Amino acid sequence: MAWQNPNGLVQAMHSIRQAAPLRPFLQRSVLSASPILSASSTTTTTTTTRLFKQPNSKRSYATEVDSVDFVAAPPVDLNKLPARLVPVSPSYFSGSPKFVDHLLNLESILAKHAHLPIVESNQAPRMAWFKLAQFRDFVGEPVPTKKYKGLLKILQRLNRIDRKLMPHEVKSTIEKFLRPGNPYDLKPAPAQVDEMGRGRGRGKRKSSSAVAFLVEGDGEVRVNGKTLVEAFPRVHDRESATWALQCTSRLDKYNVWAQVQGGGTTGQAEAITLAVARALLVHEPALKPVLRKAGVITVDARRVERKKPGHVKARKMPTWVKR
Repeated sequence: MAWQNPNGLVQAMHSIRQAAPLRPFLQRSVLSASPILSASSTTTTTTTTRLFKQPNSKRSYATEVDSVDFVAAPPVDLNKLPARLVPVSPSYFSGSPKFVDHLLNLESILAKHAHLPIVESNQAPRMAWFKLAQFRDFVGEPVPTKKYKGLLKILQRLNRIDRKLMPHEVKSTIEKFLRPGNPYDLKPAPAQVDEMGRGRGRGKRKSSSAVAFLVEGDGEVRVNGKTLVEAFPRVHDRESATWALQCTSRLDKYNVWAQVQGGGTTGQAEAITLAVARALLVHEPALKPVLRKAGVITVDARRVERKKPGHVKARKMPTWVKR
């Protein structure tokens, strides 16, 4: 510390005395460097102050060396100013102007045609809207997910307008946000009875897959060339395989010939259930509501849960013994 060393304390006081006279010169140089423009004169003389250092010395001093003349700017003529540029888009200064323009346009169209009758959501035609990545490429802006979901809600509301009364303005606006090649428009051709009078259906359950052919007959059922009793010894499996015919009272009206492979008896029986139901729809499409209510044309996507390492089965743990 300086107070512990007498020589250091003397040197510190000497440096303070040398720095004190320099401050007025620095203040004068800063004040003189800014030109003062007055309304009466167009030129201003400013004195420049520079700092010099004597050779072989640590002390600096300031001196005035020369003067500089500054010319003031001419007066501004307001009549000759260029016209103010007005952006074309009202959302030009927003973060994503193109997206906001689309959103404002959809909101205005919705407010204009909000009085038109609408249909239920499940009755409106399905539309393949732009995915988020595709919409970002479409507008060329980083649109957030939350904002894009709000735009989709407006599109879905416009899509619910009755097609018979939907204006051309709404149709053309909706088509701008559709993916090229609407996949929902590509519907498979309905299955038909072949030249031999058979209706064909396929079904899967777990690891089993089945193909069933239905033809008008007296109720005979064959599975892989065997009778129903030989193929499925359990009564529950036999009822499952023919449940589509039983719930519609068609058990003695059609003959069934099925081929099934993979899995166990339960999976094979339920795979035949789905295959027979689909083949029955080929003959009588009007039975779809009844079969839907019976649950025989709904695909059961449940699978056996996989075994985990260290477990006996999927979730069963080995018995823990303390001693």
